[in-house]
Amino acid sequence: MIYRTLSKTIKKAMKTFPAVVVTGPRQSGKTTLLRNLLKKSHQYINLENPDIRIKAQDDPNGFLKQFTKPVILDEIQYVPDLLSYIKSLIDEKRKPGFWILTGSQNFVLMQNVSQSLAGRAAILSLLPFSLTERLNKGQKTLSFDKLLKKNNILAKNNNEKLLTEILSRGFFPEITINKKVDKDLWSGSYITTYLERDVRNLSQVGDLNQFERFLKACAVRTGQILNLSEIARDIGISVPTAKKWLSLLETGYQVFLLYPYYRNIGKRLIKSPKIYFNDPALAAYLLGLRDKKALFNSSHFGNLFETLIIVDFWKRYLHFGMQPSMYYLKTRDGLEVDLALEFNQKLYLFEIKSSSTITLKHASSLLKVKNDIGSLVKTTNIISQSKSGLIGRKIDNYNWFDLLSI
Repeated sequence: MIYRTLSKTIKKAMKTFPAVVVTGPRQSGKTTLLRNLLKKSHQYINLENPDIRIKAQDDPNGFLKQFTKPVILDEIQYVPDLLSYIKSLIDEKRKPGFWILTGSQNFVLMQNVSQSLAGRAAILSLLPFSLTERLNKGQKTLSFDKLLKKNNILAKNNNEKLLTEILSRGFFPEITINKKVDKDLWSGSYITTYLERDVRNLSQVGDLNQFERFLKACAVRTGQILNLSEIARDIGISVPTAKKWLSLLETGYQVFLLYPYYRNIGKRLIKSPKIYFNDPALAAYLLGLRDKKALFNSSHFGNLFETLIIVDFWKRYLHFGMQPSMYYLKTRDGLEVDLALEFNQKLYLFEIKSSSTITLKHASSLLKVKNDIGSLVKTTNIISQSKSGLIGRKIDNYNWFDLLSI
C-alpha cells in the first residue's frame, strides 16, 4: 500500500466537517485510499453497482437511513439526487466525518455538491501520485512552508534513466505499481474509458472523435501558452466550443491551467494561461512518443519536463488541501519566468530548464524580473537536470529530483 499525502488532510477534515468529498481524475486512487484509510470506521458502498444505484434512486430516504455507522459513498455522481437528502440528514444530526463521498466526473459532481452541501462538506482532490508518493515517501512529503526553506533541499544521486522512466510511465497508481502493465495499452484504454464514460453523455460534447482530436491538440501544447483560437481553427470547431471543452478538461483534472501573475505589473502581462497535461506520460502517449529514446530526443522533451515540475507542485497544493497559489510571468517586453509561487505575500521564482548544464545566462529572466518587481521577490531559483548548487548572485539551481522528492 502506497501512503497518500492526502490521508492526513482527509483525517483533519473529518474532525470538523460532517461530509468530505474526494474528487479527482479516473484511476487516481480515490477508492483504494479511502477503503484502506477508513476500513475500520466506515462502511463502503459503490454506487456504480447497478443494483445498489437503483435502490438509491427509487428510495433515497430509505437507502440513506439504513446507515447507522459512517459510510463511504463511492461515485456519488451516479445518483446526484442523494446529495439533497444527505443535506437534510446532516441538518438533523451534524456528526463529523460521517459522510465520505467520491466522484470522478468532477464537472458533474461539483455542480450538485455546491448546490446541496455548501458549508457542510470539505472538498478535497486526489491526483495521481506525486514524486514523493511514487517513491513511497508520501507520509514525509513536505508542506510548502517547509519545502521553500533551502536547508531542506539536499543534493542526491539520480540519473537520466530515472527521468525518462518517470516521463514514460507517469504517475497513475496502477501503471506505476505494476511494472507488468503495458504502458501503451494502459494509456490507450484510459483515454477510451475517459471519453466513453466521462465525456460521451455531456451535452457540451456532440462529436466524440472531434473531442479526442481536441484532447490531442492540448497534449501537443503542454507546457505552452494556450491559444484556443489556433486549436479551434486546427480541428474545425468554434472558439466558444473550444472554451467549453477546455473547461471540461480542467474541471475533470485532465489539464491544469497556470495563469499569469499580475499584481504590481499591470498592463504588460499577457493574459492567456499556460496549459499542462495532468500526467506527462499520458501526454507523451498522445504525442506518439512510444519509447524512452524517442521521448528523450523529442522536441517536446523540454515541455514534458516542465509539465512534470508544474504538475508536481499542483499535486502538493491539492494533497495538503490548499488552493494552488501558482503563476507564470510573461510580459510584453520579453520578461519571462516559468513559475512563481506566492507564499506569505512573497514570490518564489523558478525557471525550469531541461538542460544538464546550467550557467548564469539561464537566469537572465529571473534577474530582470527581480529588478522589475524588487522587494516582492523572496528567492530566485532554477530547476534543471544539473547538480544542485548556487550559480551566482543569489540564484539557486535545484536538481528536479532533489526538489520534488522531499
